[in-house]
Amino acid sequence: MQSSKPLTLNSNYHKLLCYQKSVAVYDITYHFCTRFIDKHSRTFDQMVQAARSGKQNIVEGYGNLATSKEMGIKLLNVARASLMELSEDYADYLRVRGLRRWESDSQEMFAMTQLGATHNDSQYFIQIAESRNDEAVANIALVLIRQTQSLIGKYIDKVSENFASEGGFREQMTAIRLKSRHN
Repeated sequence: MQSSKPLTLNSNYHKLLCYQKSVAVYDITYHFCTRFIDKHSRTFDQMVQAARSGKQNIVEGYGNLATSKEMGIKLLNVARASLMELSEDYADYLRVRGLRRWESDSQEMFAMTQLGATHNDSQYFIQIAESRNDEAVANIALVLIRQTQSLIGKYIDKVSENFASEGGFREQMTAIRLKSRHN
């Protein structure tokens, strides 16, 4: 069903699961970097900025969806790419220090995946991280990043389906103009 108001932009991006999870990724990354990485290193800045970019591009992509599904989807993909970069930073951290990355079938991975699937509040994950070592916190972050990327992908799919059924801004404006002429 087409809306009579094609420009429907609001600030409800806070309700998006991918946004909520991206806040947790940003917060845990800041927490991790503050605890385990030299504040003056390029790595500190890169990781925090990649986490921030993931979160902020969801917001910007959401805002752009009102007038350009294409631009909105591009920005959501930028968010996913930023999180991919961040994931690689965590993997590098573990690898170069000889720390263990959780296997996909490990008990830790299973438990964290379950927690990540049921919680989006970043404070919840920060409280867990405060009592864990760098290896555990990096792995926790990797799980949250993977879940965030998956949620962004699902959101992109939903936006694409919506575009296929309702069209974009131009199509909606044309429909409104034609309906006005017809009346």
